[in-house]
Amino acid sequence: MLQPFHVAVPVDDLEAARLFYTKVLGCKVGRSSKLWIDIDFFGHQYVVHYKEKNQDNIKSSNPVDGHEVPIPHYGVVLKWEDWEVLAKKLKDMAISFIIEPHIRFEGKVGEQATMFFNDPAGNALEFKAFKDLSQLFAK
Repeated sequence: MLQPFHVAVPVDDLEAARLFYTKVLGCKVGRSSKLWIDIDFFGHQYVVHYKEKNQDNIKSSNPVDGHEVPIPHYGVVLKWEDWEVLAKKLKDMAISFIIEPHIRFEGKVGEQATMFFNDPAGNALEFKAFKDLSQLFAK
């Protein structure tokens, strides 16, 4: 069994983060305080920590298969069917995508479904899926 990862990200509004991760993505909340919230992020421990907005945070991107992929970003690899359900849900909710749901590397090694969008604090999230999970680290 794969061990869950842990990642902590800054947010400038804990309540907006709580609502986004629970109502939009369907995650459950674990322990929390006035300054942070543990989120069950598809079986992984994703923690949002309160941090005031800071102009010193510089974002960048890298080109991947014709799209500018935001750096940093976080996410999870879902089952193909779960990715399709989430993509439809997000489209129906009129989520503003950084990169619309699509198939990356179509017909090539590592073919995957992917989409990027921001949480309310501007943290970039990527959700992806592989029809053949053995392609996850394929060259």
